[in-house]
Amino acid sequence: MSTPTQARPAFGTVLTDQMAIARFREGRWSSHELRPTGSIEIHPAAHVLHYASECFEGFKAYRWADGSIRVFRMDKHIDRMRQSARLLVLPEPDPLQLADMVLTVIDRVRDQVPEPPGALYLRPMLYGTMPNIGAASAPSNEATLIVLASPVWDYFAGGAKPLRIYVEDRKHRTAEHLGMVKTGGNYAAAMGPTLAARDKHRVDQVLFCPGGSVQETGAANFLLFREGRILTRSLDTTFLHGVTRDSLLTMARDMGFEVEERIFDVPEMLHWVEDGEAALSGTAAVLAGVGTLVLRDGTEVRVGNGDIGPVTQRLRAALVAIQNGEAPDRYGWTRKV
Repeated sequence: MSTPTQARPAFGTVLTDQMAIARFREGRWSSHELRPTGSIEIHPAAHVLHYASECFEGFKAYRWADGSIRVFRMDKHIDRMRQSARLLVLPEPDPLQLADMVLTVIDRVRDQVPEPPGALYLRPMLYGTMPNIGAASAPSNEATLIVLASPVWDYFAGGAKPLRIYVEDRKHRTAEHLGMVKTGGNYAAAMGPTLAARDKHRVDQVLFCPGGSVQETGAANFLLFREGRILTRSLDTTFLHGVTRDSLLTMARDMGFEVEERIFDVPEMLHWVEDGEAALSGTAAVLAGVGTLVLRDGTEVRVGNGDIGPVTQRLRAALVAIQNGEAPDRYGWTRKV
């Protein structure tokens, strides 16, 4: 599947023509079915509409030069989705069934998987459907699981540009005990501060640093680079445990980088970027370089020389090469469909 650059739609706005769906009722999951992608019926009293009982995942499948389709780190994403379901007290998807749903969708729409630098973005979603508007303190005993797929192209249409990031040193991105859950409520909580910062400071994202402790942006993990060194926040419940982050750190250690995962504050970050690099990691962009940090008083701090740094570029290229089959997958991260 090839689409001219000028005709490429925005990320996530186009879906393939098939999706998979399964339902949890009376303590068990139904067999899943493949159906045309389209509208779904939902009861107006469904738990998700009133108490936000939902979670999702996002990962990609790639078309390699030999024509095969390979999905990247699906098992890791399924594990994280099951963890999200547990923490939200939703019925956990069966890992084998969810994997089968994903692979079935990919296989059915393989002709819709773009050539590199495009990919097929997979979006499993789980939500509570118990019809009870009085269940504010009770979990949903019914749920629906859907797997959507979306052809996407290079996140940086027209080339990557260094990002402008606002440093929010007071507010939390979300509830501290649910930051590691991939649920829509966390993204909704970050939207207001992000849009306000964009309007006031012309930034691309907000880096949440509650109490001055650096965490992540509203939609990506945050990393600091120097030649041979990486610093990033150690894992805890306050932010999402990114699979791209994990992939980059694993690969970097094998490339000889010293990786520090620990708590650090805004002053240390500002000292680091005087001659270092900063970047955001996530499924969509893989690794996006930061060129400017904007502080609460409007002060603009240049990161390194203000461009995307060489370490950021090298690490991104190394991971993309594995995903696209241009470099050996020594980690067993890709699975043929």
